[in-house]
Amino acid sequence: MDGAPVVVEVTRGQLVESRHRAMIVACDPHGRVRFGLGDMGFVTFLRSAAKPIQVLPLVSSGAARHFGITSKELALLSGSHSGEPEHVDAVAQLLRKIGLSETALQCGPHPPLDAETARRLRPDEVTVLHHPCSGKHAGMLALARFLDADINGYLDPEHPVQRQIRRTLAHLADCSPSAIGIGVDGCSAPTFALPLERIALVYARLVNPEAVDVEAPLRSALREVACALRAHPEMVGGTRRLDTDLIRASEGRILSKAGAEGVHALGVFPCARFPDGLGIALKIEDGDDRRARAPVVLEILRQLELLDRSTLDKLSASYIREVKNHRGAVVGTIRPRFRLEAI
Repeated sequence: MDGAPVVVEVTRGQLVESRHRAMIVACDPHGRVRFGLGDMGFVTFLRSAAKPIQVLPLVSSGAARHFGITSKELALLSGSHSGEPEHVDAVAQLLRKIGLSETALQCGPHPPLDAETARRLRPDEVTVLHHPCSGKHAGMLALARFLDADINGYLDPEHPVQRQIRRTLAHLADCSPSAIGIGVDGCSAPTFALPLERIALVYARLVNPEAVDVEAPLRSALREVACALRAHPEMVGGTRRLDTDLIRASEGRILSKAGAEGVHALGVFPCARFPDGLGIALKIEDGDDRRARAPVVLEILRQLELLDRSTLDKLSASYIREVKNHRGAVVGTIRPRFRLEAI
């Protein structure tokens, strides 16, 4: 990451106290890079930004139809939910559809990401269903059941479920499965590493599958997953979550999926400014998930003229933090400081 450009400055009074650096790339579904900043070939793990892709084999195989998985449930499987009652109930219902209980989930327990929900729960009430990745894991288990594959080993990178996911990702990224780096995610599932420009390519194809040379089942799956994310943003994240509020604020014109360690991916559906659609991927160098992510994402959308000023102002008011002291007084700012370069 040597030489990554500064994208966010954190001030205290009149001085810049801290800086965050990042790499950014935007490309169309044909692989043409349109905008960028820094090393666009930097290889990073997708983390949870991979979820809309990880669910595709469940749909393209016919497993989703077989188990009666709804569009709302697909959005949940593609997201990182907040562990609110609606999310927990949906994961439990999906497990019942495939004939399994929560004990089959190997993601481990995790307190709800929604602060209000977490506050209402005692520590002993937190379960694997509250984990933000429990939907993804339930989807993997559903595919394993459909394939009549081993349930207990569904997280092994060589398990049939994981091989199908990796092949799908490789196809959309125009690379071989062996070129994809593999690590272990926080939820114990395999996580995949690709160059940023390939991550952007995958998201460009998610929002415009007509531009992809793929077999009909995968093209249909891309459409179905994208439609689910647009129709049910509340299942992608939850209350007070950037992904959910951004999809809503754009009226479904933009898909957003955060990943841990400062990774974020966006898909812009075909529009007047970008007739083929656009995929955007970014990696914040220090892995910041709290103060740099939102200013960078919203500034990208501002520079590319993808949201109007009023919408951006509302999102900024909710997600761009001020620097406050322990008395609550504002003592500094967190501000974007970069300019995308047209390629």
